[in-house]
Order: sequence, then C-alpha cells, then structure tokens
Amino acid sequence: MAVAAAHGAGETARLLSAQEVQPADLLDAGGYLFVCPENLASMSGLMKEMFDRCYYPVLGRIEGRAYATAIAAGSDGAGAQRQIDRIAIGWRLKRVADPLIVNLAAQTPEAILAPKTVLPAELDRCRELGAALAEGLALGVF
Repeated sequence: MAVAAAHGAGETARLLSAQEVQPADLLDAGGYLFVCPENLASMSGLMKEMFDRCYYPVLGRIEGRAYATAIAAGSDGAGAQRQIDRIAIGWRLKRVADPLIVNLAAQTPEAILAPKTVLPAELDRCRELGAALAEGLALGVF
C-alpha cells in the first residue's frame, strides 16, 4: 500500500519504513502519509516505535502540516486509526483526506498468519491518495 501511494505521489515522495524515519525526516517533509498494518486493534509496533522515538524532537516544529493515513486491517482498522490521529492532534497536524482503511478480513489464526494480497482496486485508492497529497502540497492547498 505504501509503495502504491509513493508511486502515485511521484518523484516528490520519499518512501521510508517506520524504522528508518528520524526526526530530521519529519522536519524536512512538507506533509505525511502514515501507512501501517493494524495489529491487535493497534498500529504496528514499528509504527508506534517511530512515533515514540520522533514525537518530542519534532513537537512544536511541524504544526499545521498535512497528513493522511492508510491502514491495512484485519477488521475495521479503527483502533490503529485512533492512535495515529491522537498523535497527529498532539503534533497539531492537519488531516487532509479521509482515512483509507483496507479491510483484509483476516479473522482466524490461519488467515491472520497467511500472506495477504491487496486487491488492485485498493492499490488504486492508495495511488490516488498519494497523488492527491502530493498535488495538494505542490499547489500550496495544504
């Protein structure tokens, strides 16, 4: 999903895994698309660790910047979405697109552990979200 969104955003996008992100990356960016899986009704541990590591070094320095989210969920994705939104509120970011939640309907142990395939239509939605965020930033809309 993140790769599709980055492709949609084009050359202006930087695609970083959560473990790669440093406070300087957040300071250098004009906006953010946070993409993660939902694990046990929460954002992934790696995404949580990124927010833990970067929260205070950028606090008060990125207010008003645009953000959007894309979550791969086994059910509704609401828990992960709520967690990210609470952090974004603390940073005083501005949500610029509705949450994109892809429900992969993995509810049994076998389905949860199985490799997942995101449908082409959902990947198109990710590309569109990336393109819209990049275009809004380029035009100064956000």
